[in-house]
Amino acid sequence: MNSLITIKNVGVSYAMQPHVLRDCNLSIEGPTITGIIGPNGAGKSTLLKAILGLIPSSGEIRIDGETTRKALSRIAYVEQKSHIDFTFPITIRECVALGRTVKKAPLQRLTKEDWAKVDEAIEEVGLSELATRQIGALSGGQFQRVLLARCMVQEADYIFLDEPFVGIDMLSEKVIMTIIRKWKEEGKTILMVNHDLSKVKEYFDHVVLVKHGIVASGKTEEVFISKYLDHVYGGSVYIPQGGEQHA
Repeated sequence: MNSLITIKNVGVSYAMQPHVLRDCNLSIEGPTITGIIGPNGAGKSTLLKAILGLIPSSGEIRIDGETTRKALSRIAYVEQKSHIDFTFPITIRECVALGRTVKKAPLQRLTKEDWAKVDEAIEEVGLSELATRQIGALSGGQFQRVLLARCMVQEADYIFLDEPFVGIDMLSEKVIMTIIRKWKEEGKTILMVNHDLSKVKEYFDHVVLVKHGIVASGKTEEVFISKYLDHVYGGSVYIPQGGEQHA
């Protein structure tokens, strides 16, 4: 069954920063891997958090016709690593297991089946040998893989990722994209904030271009073009590896 995210006339303002986002209208039909791109400070993460209901916003947001609050059990979210406390005393296995607790009643213990899913996810991201290691001892790429494993055990229909490739190694990025593509094949919808323009054509089926609003959205080959990029980035974009170049 296809999934659908719709937002209508969504806006976000802060006391010291009015109109971070204004008049955002968007429809995302999944399964798909959709990238949210735009310059620094354009409102990319703000848009993601508004859809998730993590910050106040105006307008209307629906996930398969329901409010985000009603759809939360079907959503997994990985925030930026810089917002996570690496000093918290928890192992990889315990961190991934948190993804199973979202479907449990308070204080309900995990079952053998739950732990089997946890171990399977850790193996899939290539960290089985480190399962008992504290998260504070991990590299940035290893920890990002842990967060994806946590998403994996949630068995969500929608996965929201905020800058998952910042500060990680190429091996981890390759592992992560393999998992994300598998999720899409399983019928999931992935929405990802991304800053690396050189990977946009390779990674995303659809793109949402943001600059304090949604400038354009649609299939990557139709949106990731000079007409829109020049407007969003001020005509100063350089895209290596065969992408378009802008003076």
